[in-house]
Amino acid sequence: MHLPLAQLPAQLQRGLAPLYLLHGDEALLVEEAADAIRAAGRAAGHTERHVFVASATRFDWSAVLAAGGSLSLFAERQTVEIRVPSGKPGKEGGAALQQVAAGAEPGGATLTLVILPKLDKATRGSPWFGALSDAGVAVQVDAVERAALAPWIAQRLAVQGQRVRPGEEGQRTLQFFADRVEGNLLAAHQEIQKLGLLYPAGELDFAHVEAAVLNVARYDVFKLAEAVLAGQVLRAQRMLAGLEAEGTAAVLVHWALSDDIRALKRISDAMAAGRPLPMALREARVWGAKEKLYERVLGHLAPAAAGRLLQSAHVVDGIVKGLKAPDWPHDPWQALQRLALQSLRAYAPPR
Repeated sequence: MHLPLAQLPAQLQRGLAPLYLLHGDEALLVEEAADAIRAAGRAAGHTERHVFVASATRFDWSAVLAAGGSLSLFAERQTVEIRVPSGKPGKEGGAALQQVAAGAEPGGATLTLVILPKLDKATRGSPWFGALSDAGVAVQVDAVERAALAPWIAQRLAVQGQRVRPGEEGQRTLQFFADRVEGNLLAAHQEIQKLGLLYPAGELDFAHVEAAVLNVARYDVFKLAEAVLAGQVLRAQRMLAGLEAEGTAAVLVHWALSDDIRALKRISDAMAAGRPLPMALREARVWGAKEKLYERVLGHLAPAAAGRLLQSAHVVDGIVKGLKAPDWPHDPWQALQRLALQSLRAYAPPR
């Protein structure tokens, strides 16, 4: 059975499944979900716990299988926790996990918890993943995206009895908080807990949050590209500065920005040749969340503007590799800033 993370607490209250599979790359949420499952297991008498971390090489899967069938003299029930950090158990591991799934019995003596990172589509279609999902409850733990981060912060503050002021000031406070912790959910959780220690339950104003919350945001180049496509000028500038401060390679940032520019140029040319937008997007292998962002831009991106952007991307490609260009900054990050601003202007709808 596949279950959204938000429905896990209700499922645990209805009754403990014999096996749980957690997969996702948001460490805080994965560990919180695992804690909830362990707590439910202890309440059901699973007092003994065995943890196995399947390393990439030389892991003894027979020990995992043996643990599922053995109990100490001091416990009637146990929890067997299997962590596969790579998400790739290999042939032997896949066969072992299928055996684990086959041995999962409702109400049995062993509660099995399997923890995996974010998985690609091929891995989710593997026989061992299907066997684990069928034998118990599979929970996909998705990252909290930027648009959902402010409400997430508000919900976490409410758990500890705190809230921001109503109306526009409260929304400004939450957005400021989100800007400072974007891409770093564990740090966001710690900053929320800090507010609980510094201030009593009740209302928080902007000054409280500004004084207490550190700038612990972490960015990646793919989110930067999305911010540019979405026309988020201030966020894109903040992310560029953050990526530079973190020591991200300028070449990688340029690749993210120019990859969208090239794709938009190809789609724009295809549309000019008479292809419908949905067909042009499919041919360019654009889908998912990015499809909506591309549709937003392509509704008004002029072919000439797409061509100019492509030329600018070509110039910046040389700059980030050490070349100089007339009328362009010599510093790679200044050139990237200029390319991002050009893109934002070209992608913006006409006033």
